[in-house]
Amino acid sequence: MNYPLNLSFKLLALASQIYVRDANGNLIGYVKQKLLKLKEDINVFADEGQTQHLFNIKADRIIDFSAKYNFTDAQGGSLGSISRKGMRSIFKAHYMIFDENGTQTMEIHEENGWIKVVDSLLGEIPILGMFTGYFFNPSYIVSRMDGTQVARLKKQPAFFEGVFQLEPLTQMGDDEETKVMLSFLTMTLLERARG
Repeated sequence: MNYPLNLSFKLLALASQIYVRDANGNLIGYVKQKLLKLKEDINVFADEGQTQHLFNIKADRIIDFSAKYNFTDAQGGSLGSISRKGMRSIFKAHYMIFDENGTQTMEIHEENGWIKVVDSLLGEIPILGMFTGYFFNPSYIVSRMDGTQVARLKKQPAFFEGVFQLEPLTQMGDDEETKVMLSFLTMTLLERARG
């Protein structure tokens, strides 16, 4: 992939849509989350016309704090999964990434939980809340189980839309790169829904 990748979505849209673009601005992924689904079932396409299906992200249970989100390719082959890590996610986002056999291989954690707390508090103040997305920008690190940092997803300053930039911090294989991308897409949708 041609890094850095940019993930963007409109904050005021009814159904979440994420556009994934490479460093040259080329669209390499498109996600449109269906409204009012009790059990998440998200498709990732190569284009906005949704003609080339790439991946599927599906929750293993109906709306649940501890649901596991399974990744499959276009043919239905298992690629792994992601799950929130318990109560720690209330203050600071923390997710576990698993391979196709259910073994944890990586984890995502928010670098500074206080940014989310301040953003949430100030976001409730009329008028001032409109500007929090420009000043408070959380970042997330994905690490292997040995502590090696693999990639960083950082929110970029923006009004009326969410823009995140994904950069690798070390060399990744194709399989690992796919898991990281799908994990960050899932986490972005879940954290956006959570506020």
